[in-house]
Amino acid sequence: MLINFSETTANERYHLMAGAITPRPIAWIMTQGEVLNIAPFSYFTPISSTPPTLIVSIGHRVDGTPKDTLRNLREHKKCVISIVDEEHFEAMHLSSKGLEANESELERFNISIEKVLNDFPPMPKGVKVALFGEYLQEVNLEGSPTIPVIIEIKHLYIDETIISDREKIKFELESIARVGRGYAKLSSKLTPPLIP
Repeated sequence: MLINFSETTANERYHLMAGAITPRPIAWIMTQGEVLNIAPFSYFTPISSTPPTLIVSIGHRVDGTPKDTLRNLREHKKCVISIVDEEHFEAMHLSSKGLEANESELERFNISIEKVLNDFPPMPKGVKVALFGEYLQEVNLEGSPTIPVIIEIKHLYIDETIISDREKIKFELESIARVGRGYAKLSSKLTPPLIP
């Protein structure tokens, strides 16, 4: 089967891409606005290590206004992106619910937080890996309802309990990913053959 994307709807393309591009990591993004806001995004990936940057696509609300995360990034420039593990899975999923700008997911879903850096929003308590980033720029996709945002990583937080080698900074993280419309843990590893 060969699918011509010019003959599909935006909704069909979303589900086809979400099913084909797996697994997709989840960026659980904390920003400061009228209140602290946290929301998950699965159109997210690193793009460069020099400068250290990642990209996340943020949609708009049904009424066409920017989602809180995008508005907060434009106004305040800073965010904390947590990588979701099983301990935070339920809270992350609940935080995807659209709330009013003056209502915080943290209070609504009882998400505890901790402050790590004074100049950045807090992160969910107990998160094992978090990226502290600054809004760098947006990518203009003509006619798109989503805005790809490039964020420069300023700091990386790693919980001491998952570090296996402090000298080489090796760590093991069992993160949750989006797979199609659902979620999964990637628990088995493959060892590649030696390249001759």
